[in-house]
Amino acid sequence: MFDDLNEDNILLFSIKAYNSPHCIMSEFESDFKRIKYIKRLIRKYKVKKILKDRMLLNHIILFYNVFESESATRILFYKVDERDYDILKTFLEYLNYLPEIVKSINGKNILTKDISTDLTIKEYLDLL
Repeated sequence: MFDDLNEDNILLFSIKAYNSPHCIMSEFESDFKRIKYIKRLIRKYKVKKILKDRMLLNHIILFYNVFESESATRILFYKVDERDYDILKTFLEYLNYLPEIVKSINGKNILTKDISTDLTIKEYLDLL
């Protein structure tokens, strides 16, 4: 049913991947909204060169705590702009959440080895 993640099925896919079966919809919405914060922090770094590394790590970890791991990765790669994959990859690599292949996002598989690593962020994370 979810071979390809796209605009038509992202919400249903996310609900099915949610790890809290007895939650109310507002809890899911709050956890799903975390993507917006992740994207905002990535953009802040990309545009203003302001890295809130610990805050970004925190949001990513909390996101993975409530969504099944492989699904969380697919959701993030679907929602985050392709131009920002290098930043996302660097954080997921640091947390050991990064697979070799992110399966079927808008009709294509993403090979993570083909995405560059942001060396500035990697340096910051290595200091933690």
